[in-house]
Amino acid sequence: MARHELSQGDLSEHVATAVTALKDGYVIVAPMEHSYALIADAFLHDAVRAMHVLRGDALGVAAQVAIANRDSIDGIARNISAEARLLMQNFWPGLLSLNLKPQAGLNWDLGDGNSLDQISVRIPNSEFILEVLKKSGPLAIASAALVGNLPISDPADISYLDSDLAAVFVAGVLPKGGASTVIDLTGIRARIVRDGAISLSEITALVPDISHR
Repeated sequence: MARHELSQGDLSEHVATAVTALKDGYVIVAPMEHSYALIADAFLHDAVRAMHVLRGDALGVAAQVAIANRDSIDGIARNISAEARLLMQNFWPGLLSLNLKPQAGLNWDLGDGNSLDQISVRIPNSEFILEVLKKSGPLAIASAALVGNLPISDPADISYLDSDLAAVFVAGVLPKGGASTVIDLTGIRARIVRDGAISLSEITALVPDISHR
């Protein structure tokens, strides 16, 4: 497992290294806004499965999907409402996760065997991840912490074996902050299912009739 300090060397070289590892079917760790994440190519089944095994996820748990820009959303999600697009426009990149209906026929398995008919999507506000996404396409992401543990903000706490990961990309101890706010847009009415970094007042300013759990 190679360790790459993002504060050292050329960012484009780090991005190229990450993209190569992901396309070759490996799992990497990289910094999000406030914690480190396990990352795999969303369309490589074995890589996504390995990510779930590393975390100790139960069967049927689906990884989140990260995309590079709003233009990518129509390729992976269907029936996208005007409310969803308004939320994307105002809070992406950032700590907003949207639960949407996936496009039919996508050749992926995020961990649920495509049984949920739902994906959780966001655009992270992380320079490194965004640059990787521009070259990799959609990525499956999950907390680098084992199931039941708190998110990892200090790279010293990443405890996987060298053989588990292709690379760890390090940006020091990450700043503290809230988790992403999660909004379910798969039903008739938008619904907040997890409070997070984006406040209820910020959301209701755009979607006044949203349901709050």
